[in-house]
Amino acid sequence: MFVKRDTKITYDFVEYPYGSVLIETGKTKVLCNVSIEESIPPFLRDKEQGWLTAEYSMLPASTHSRTRREVNSGKIGGRTAEIQRLIGRSLRAVVDLNKMPGLTAYIDCDVIQADGGTRTAAITGSAVALAMAFARLRAESRLDENPMKELVAAISVGIVDGKIISDLCYEEDSNAEVDFNIVMTESGEFVELQGTAEHNPFSLDKLHQILSIATDDIKELFKIQNETINTWFETEK
Repeated sequence: MFVKRDTKITYDFVEYPYGSVLIETGKTKVLCNVSIEESIPPFLRDKEQGWLTAEYSMLPASTHSRTRREVNSGKIGGRTAEIQRLIGRSLRAVVDLNKMPGLTAYIDCDVIQADGGTRTAAITGSAVALAMAFARLRAESRLDENPMKELVAAISVGIVDGKIISDLCYEEDSNAEVDFNIVMTESGEFVELQGTAEHNPFSLDKLHQILSIATDDIKELFKIQNETINTWFETEK
């Protein structure tokens, strides 16, 4: 298998954050920015560690019909909260928080255009932006060591009309009989498996096939991530 939709990551898309990328997966476009603050949440007070958290939103014109800004309703929706937690968990899985004492990394993921796979694209893009942010912090001597242990990436895999398809667009996702979001580390370990059958249950054999395809395709995403980071490092020299 291979990643069905073309994936492109543009670094330094926004000037001011410590790390910024625009990730494009097919027609899906997500802006991932990493900001750093010298503070930690109250629950970490008196602990020699840092924190990492994520926020996610869809811009009003990112879909065919206008998406209402959640800030106007006074609270975020359940889907948004779930995705924010997923992005945060995925990145914290590959970051040693003890190596960034007193600092909080805020990851902002804004969907500019949505055509399926926005949460998985956000994770894949944010990992690159975070690697850039930590490199800049080290260059400023604000970090003694790199807190990032390895990269993390994610992809969606589903069963549509009985066929296993990777990297689902919106139309495929809407018609999927089974839908998975799979998050993996570069060393090949799973961070999260989100899987649901819409109509008919799936077998253990189908699950193994889904995981095998996801593993192969996420490896391709790691190549794209590393190529982007290496190119960025050359420009920083």
